[in-house]
Amino acid sequence: MSIEIKVPPLPESVSEATVVTWHKQPGDAVGRDENLVDIETDKVVLEVPAPADGVLGEIKAGEGDTVTADQVIGTLDEKAAAGGEDKPAASTGGDQKEPAEAESAKSQGGRSQAAEDAELSPAVRRLVDEHQLDPHAIEATGPGGRITKEDVLRHMEGSDGDGGPTPEPSQPPTPPARDRSREAKEAQPEPALSGAPAAGDRTERRVPMTRLRQRIAERLVEAQQTAAMLTTFNEVNMKPVMDLRAKYKEQFEKTHGIKLGFMSFFVKAACEALKRYPAVNASIDGSDIIYHGYQDIGIAVSTDRGLVVPVLRNAEHQGFAEIESNIIDFGKRARDGKLSMDELTGGTFSITNGGIFGSLLSTPILNPPQSGILGMHKTQERPVVENGEIVIRPMMYLALSYDHRIIDGKEAVSFLVALKEIIEDPARLLLEV
Repeated sequence: MSIEIKVPPLPESVSEATVVTWHKQPGDAVGRDENLVDIETDKVVLEVPAPADGVLGEIKAGEGDTVTADQVIGTLDEKAAAGGEDKPAASTGGDQKEPAEAESAKSQGGRSQAAEDAELSPAVRRLVDEHQLDPHAIEATGPGGRITKEDVLRHMEGSDGDGGPTPEPSQPPTPPARDRSREAKEAQPEPALSGAPAAGDRTERRVPMTRLRQRIAERLVEAQQTAAMLTTFNEVNMKPVMDLRAKYKEQFEKTHGIKLGFMSFFVKAACEALKRYPAVNASIDGSDIIYHGYQDIGIAVSTDRGLVVPVLRNAEHQGFAEIESNIIDFGKRARDGKLSMDELTGGTFSITNGGIFGSLLSTPILNPPQSGILGMHKTQERPVVENGEIVIRPMMYLALSYDHRIIDGKEAVSFLVALKEIIEDPARLLLEV
């Protein structure tokens, strides 16, 4: 029995998505609820699980294809015995061989056409066929040793430009006649970095933007065009927090099972400062200002796909351990593309830490419709004056970008000063002063 594999319902306001990666190929045995394919929207990556045990049949939407909700992207043969020796391989357009013949081909160092097709996604197969490439000569970096589209493009960039397949060293074919200049060129040693362009080459590579990157671009432009954005700066002495952390970090980890970082201090300090200056925690809706009576703090997380901002709900009621645990969880699931839409929407204020990448100073950009975002930076020892003496202290620059339409300069500066005072005297967090 053939079962249709469909795109799951997409989040509200999302009309289409992109097929990112097929984790199984035609002919592969799959188990019920096993992830078959990842589909990317402009915010999250959705997993499409197998509806039943069986064997993956036809793939109707390849990697990079645009799909919509409930669209059929493949089929699953439920009758095929998972892992059975006698299961029929799914047809992929090539001639299939009998098991004995296929086994014979493997023993002779080759692969049957059906097996070779099953290892290539539709997008990869098209590139291989169009450019007459030898799949055996392409270095595979995909899951399970499969060849990805990027592997093919990298192989083509590193080739000598003739577009032909690269012969296997174990079975070198008889070379055609060629001129001496070509022989001299091919006799040169290969570069140490596989796929790297030769010196002097002016290579270009055009790749489509991911849906997440497109959405990030739209949001950044929206922030610049709709908000009267300004940034104010200050610096904070991190020594009190660093000393407190050093004193209690082992006991904290033993008690809560998680390490004590610096972000939890800034989240708690931001919540306290937002209570004092509610305009920084507000947002504009048409001609109205919405003052939020809670602090939902967005934490910017960098991933290979782009920047995402999961939200700590009611951060003012969370303890240090809960904040640290949630941030670590957000970071892991953001890199794996496992965050839900609910976790990425909302938020009344955001914090971004460019210091983890070495940034000393920057102007963070607003995350609409929020009216404020705090930028943390690298902690660096610098000479400062204390009580008339020059001393060395671990200092961090802070930046607050804000929407000047509803936040006056006095409020923005006062907010940042309040946050600085709390960080430099962490006991204020306990006393709420």
